[in-house]
Amino acid sequence: MPNVTTPPLGIPRAKPVAAGMLREFITTHRDEILVRARGRVRARNAPAAAEAELAGALPSFLDQLGEALRKAASREAIDHAEIASSATVHGMHRFRQGLTVEQVVHDYGDLCQVVTGLAVEQNARVSIEEFQTLNLCLDDAIAAAVTAFSDQRERAIASEETERLGVLAHEMRNVLSNASLSFASIKKGVVAAGGSTSAAHDRSLLRMHTLIDRSLADVHLKARGQNLESVPVWEVLEEVELGGAMVAQTRKITLVVTTIDRAVEVKADRQILAAAVANLLQNAFKFSPAGATVSLGARCAASRVLIEIEDACGGLPPGQTETLLRPFVQRGADRTGLGLGLSICLKAVHAISGDLRIQDLPGKGCVFTIDLPRLPPAPHAFRASEPWPSP
Repeated sequence: MPNVTTPPLGIPRAKPVAAGMLREFITTHRDEILVRARGRVRARNAPAAAEAELAGALPSFLDQLGEALRKAASREAIDHAEIASSATVHGMHRFRQGLTVEQVVHDYGDLCQVVTGLAVEQNARVSIEEFQTLNLCLDDAIAAAVTAFSDQRERAIASEETERLGVLAHEMRNVLSNASLSFASIKKGVVAAGGSTSAAHDRSLLRMHTLIDRSLADVHLKARGQNLESVPVWEVLEEVELGGAMVAQTRKITLVVTTIDRAVEVKADRQILAAAVANLLQNAFKFSPAGATVSLGARCAASRVLIEIEDACGGLPPGQTETLLRPFVQRGADRTGLGLGLSICLKAVHAISGDLRIQDLPGKGCVFTIDLPRLPPAPHAFRASEPWPSP
């Protein structure tokens, strides 16, 4: 801390520090303070802070701090509203840059640490009253910036949720309308029960089933804590295969499922894991043409379990691998669906401490891999009547 001390007994007390010492120090060393503060912010922020922010927010707060120190020294009222107003703009900009609320707090903290650190280096004597003013201004700025940042985040979340619900309702209405029309034609007997209208009806019902499963998976992730347990991977594959076989048959796609050793287990929420695998498989069916082959399988790699779904979509356009897991992003000419399936899968896999990767196979398709930590095999229990294994 800067040199604010109480002299020992028997030693004459130093003369009081002149009011405005910290303000003079900030004015004298303003450029160096800003250079150091910007360096700390640049080194910490990811994504990198915009130069406009570094050139605007930090200098403004430093100038407002100097003015607050001047007013405090002359017993004038400090303009807290001005500090809060500038910090509000800063918090909003930081949210739009994709930073976190912790980074917003550190922006001001870094600046004040630079001020106090440089004061120590220069042996500047700063009064307790001036430090109190410094802390008061810091509180004003951080409170306003965090409030603005949080407000922007809540607005964005509400907007995204509204968009998601609107798209879901629109999609379900379309699917239900198609199913109703096809069923009406079948009921009237104007089309054959096993013809193309019947197949369209089946596709509509399957699509509705997929939408409901996907929405339930999303709700499951948000509404309650996870029920972690030891889950045999082969059971998940078998469960997903049962539902996927009907969809594959409807779309005239060959589904190939390769099993895995029944002893291989992962620690996960069974419903979340099954929903993630099922959604990836539905995605593979959607973008694979009739007559193609879609594969589902799992394998072990060291201490990991890799669940893989390979489709026959023909590959991805350049650069799309990085954006495919974002909400509302769709691929291919088939625009049905919400564009939420892959983003929900990503959230589901992350929720059970896993990772989701996409491998592009140009001209052929894509491989989606769920990477999970493997549980160690359970120790073998020997009965008293069994001989111990030989060393």
